[in-house]
Amino acid sequence: QVQLVESGGGLVQPGGSLRLSCVASGSVFSAIAMGWYRQAPGNQRELVAALSSGGSTNYADSAKGRFTISRDNAESTLYLQMDSLKPEDTAIYYCNGHYLTGNYWGQGTQVTVSS
Repeated sequence: QVQLVESGGGLVQPGGSLRLSCVASGSVFSAIAMGWYRQAPGNQRELVAALSSGGSTNYADSAKGRFTISRDNAESTLYLQMDSLKPEDTAIYYCNGHYLTGNYWGQGTQVTVSS
């Protein structure tokens, strides 16, 4: 099994920055891809950014130019650097990992962008 633990959310003003972290543990050697999703109240969960095992990235249109997904393989950690945050970025952000054994989700971390 794989466990994903997220951190880094919080309250930030518009235009500010946050960096989310996702630490993976367990049987993590079969990773195919990892990504960040978000879900705001009343909305569907949407993909924000994805990173394949080969290093390619994919971003939602709303995130391009502002968000950056990266990984630290030595510590099995996935990051989402979020800059120029907007109120519409407010949501619960979830880490997702796709492995040979299945898909796994973190518990979510709240990001609130407000003055």
